[in-house]
Amino acid sequence: MTSTELENLSLDELIVSLRQIGASEDRMERGKEVEAVKSAFYKLLGKLKAEAEAAGENVEEKFSAQEEAFKMVYSDYKKEKAVYNREQDALRTENLEKKKAVLAELKELVENLNDVQTAFPALREIQAKWRAIGPVPASDFRDINDTYQFLVEKFYDMVQINHELRDLDFKKNLEAKERFCEDAEKLAESEDVVGAFAELQKLHEQWKELGPVAKEFRESIWERFKAATAVINKRYQAHFEDIKKSFAANLEAKEALCVKVEEIADKEDIKDAGQWNALSKEIEQIQAEWKKIGFATRKDNQKIYERFRAACNKFYDRKKEFFLGIKGGIDAAVSAREDLIAQAEALKTSTEWKKTTDQFISLQKQWKELPAVPRKKAEQLWKRFRAACDEFFAERDKNGKPENDFYANLKAKKALIAEIKAYKPAEGENPAKARAEFEERYKAIGFVPFKEKDAIAKAYKEAMSEAFPQKEHSRKTDLIRRYNALQQDIVTYENNIGFFSNSKNSEPLIRQMEERIEAAKAELKEIEEQIRKEEAES
Repeated sequence: MTSTELENLSLDELIVSLRQIGASEDRMERGKEVEAVKSAFYKLLGKLKAEAEAAGENVEEKFSAQEEAFKMVYSDYKKEKAVYNREQDALRTENLEKKKAVLAELKELVENLNDVQTAFPALREIQAKWRAIGPVPASDFRDINDTYQFLVEKFYDMVQINHELRDLDFKKNLEAKERFCEDAEKLAESEDVVGAFAELQKLHEQWKELGPVAKEFRESIWERFKAATAVINKRYQAHFEDIKKSFAANLEAKEALCVKVEEIADKEDIKDAGQWNALSKEIEQIQAEWKKIGFATRKDNQKIYERFRAACNKFYDRKKEFFLGIKGGIDAAVSAREDLIAQAEALKTSTEWKKTTDQFISLQKQWKELPAVPRKKAEQLWKRFRAACDEFFAERDKNGKPENDFYANLKAKKALIAEIKAYKPAEGENPAKARAEFEERYKAIGFVPFKEKDAIAKAYKEAMSEAFPQKEHSRKTDLIRRYNALQQDIVTYENNIGFFSNSKNSEPLIRQMEERIEAAKAELKEIEEQIRKEEAES
């Protein structure tokens, strides 16, 4: 898959793509593809995080699951690749020992030449053994092949073979080397410069394994092969010189865009929302230009991207602070979060597991509804709040009573999910009744370990959806659901007002919550009218 195709994939699609590579039979030869998917994933993740941060969203909560999933798949592949590399290294070491043994046989043959008629077939057998052995460690390749070539040439120089057999062997070797020359000359004309260079290396390895030709042809055939080799090597070097030039040009273009964004991010005379929005469009246009520019070197590419991202983040952080309003509003939002943290820290040592669990769930929901605060401050506050939550739930899971065994509950829920997946309605059975029974049984099972609750809830929902496909909702049903959701939103907003009233300079936030309540109530009235209309028409 090309880099352009990867850029069009979502985070989840990139995770799937990485899994597919990891499941393929030739996955060990697809390392470059894995790294390309990784690069595309983190490039997209960085972009999405920047956008989420600009929108005041909790980046860690929004993307942590996808990032962790990608890391797990990537880690599994790297572990398997490391094992594979170790196996290949061991195999090359084993091949080295085998070739050393063949060299010992060849040396014995050269040093004890008696009967030429038997010595020559023995040489052919040794050469066949040599070719059948796979690659050796790169550090030993030159020495062991030079030794082999020396002994083979010594054999030909020392053996007192009749001219007919020797000339026939020289002829065969010459024909083979002429074919290698032809192949190399064709590669020298190939448009695939990188592929031609790789194929040339294979030809050189095969050339070294062949025996000598007649003395009068040795220099001329080698010069012909060397000439084609020189052309391929020169084109290969020129190819990478061109790439280096393009890397340099790309880096220069990206540096120019960094300067533009930095100048915009440092503007001091931005006075109204119109100016901020106009500058945002400029930033977006620059980001679009950035995407069209190719890569720089790996070393420079990461540094220049971090510089570009930092400039963009600086601009969007300043814009976000502008739209958050006066500092008092920010202080009130921070104070509201600190109130929730104080409650969470007061509750974290409680051993009233059921009651306190419900209280923590309520605090977490209220946290999500709070207005945004500057990114750095938001991260600090979230870490404190999350630490209190984690401490309570970890202690709850560790000290669960027998009647509330969280791991037993997890096992029971998994068993129930398996039962749901296997469910097939009997003839005449009412699926709605079965669905209700499954729901009651699931609700009756107690809490599971905190770290497992999201995964088990998702698995249950998917199993129920598959076992009991829902018919298309009526418009009335959808209206009722929206009505109930709005009522719950109003309760949350009113709770937030209660928190803000204890904070200084909270008027902007209280006003914001009151506006949301009024809007929700207005929508409730509209929905009531629509429900009555639906009932009248039915």
